[in-house]
Amino acid sequence: MLKTLSDRSSVIRPPLTARLLDYYQLTKPRLILLFLITTAASMWVASQGVIHGGQFCITLLGGAFAAGSANTINCLYDRDIDSIMERTQHRPLPSGRILPWQAAIFAIALASLSFILLANFVNLLSAWLAMSGIAVYIGVYTTWLKRSSPQNIVIGGAAGAIPPLVGWAAVTGELSWTAWVLFAIIFVWTPPHFWPLALMMEDDYTKVNVPMMPVVAGARSTAWQTFYYALLLLPVTLLLVYPCGASGLLYGAIALILGSIFIFKAWQLIQSPEDKTVAKSVFKFSIVYMMMLCLGMTVDSLPLTRVLMGQWQQSLMALLHEIPMIQ
Repeated sequence: MLKTLSDRSSVIRPPLTARLLDYYQLTKPRLILLFLITTAASMWVASQGVIHGGQFCITLLGGAFAAGSANTINCLYDRDIDSIMERTQHRPLPSGRILPWQAAIFAIALASLSFILLANFVNLLSAWLAMSGIAVYIGVYTTWLKRSSPQNIVIGGAAGAIPPLVGWAAVTGELSWTAWVLFAIIFVWTPPHFWPLALMMEDDYTKVNVPMMPVVAGARSTAWQTFYYALLLLPVTLLLVYPCGASGLLYGAIALILGSIFIFKAWQLIQSPEDKTVAKSVFKFSIVYMMMLCLGMTVDSLPLTRVLMGQWQQSLMALLHEIPMIQ
């Protein structure tokens, strides 16, 4: 009896701020930030740099709620392996700071808020696209492919490519070819972004029998496939310039420079596929790459940028006409 009372007295209920932080961590905020960056860039391109502030904020908030819901369900489903992997064993669910039923209610609440916000203040298409992102991430990646196929991150990467579609639909109410090019950029970027991280965490994935590419195919094969996807990514990003015509020369130059650096870093990984420091460098650059690419899209879409680039092209053409032709 005394032991029971002692045990109960030793349990200190965490303060409100700590509990809120636990729920915040369930949503995987770093992933959400990347999703919101791609959503925002898509909205700027779709609106040609003239965006409605209220619509912009509500779309990002709805997108954040949807992504947070999907990530929470992912944590709920994976709590068994998260408790074993060193990188994840201190998360709120494996550590017991949040109970499964609490996480489930939290995920449902986030998804509901996302749909209500987008459907009522933006449009139904963006709301349903946000819900489809949750469905693909949980149904295709988390419960089907993650533990059964080394192509899990390739096919499951479609979930992470949906946020640009949400952004485009929020502005235009439809999905054009440009929207699907934005989808393709994120889809192709996901494997060379994630596989270097998988190389860093290979031991953890081996421990829990998750067939990530390095576990199944080895480090060298994973490095080569990272390189192939980095190669493919460059021409895909340039589709926004031609044939879509949604972005201009400034974005094209940024995409070309960033893509070339990504290819070079992926080539370095091939030279040292077992070196986790190199893998970490590629992983970190992949995040910088996506952020800078989206920034390039956004700046290129601004009316002032279009005017300045138009004037520069006119000046360049005038200069070329003044140069005498070589006989």
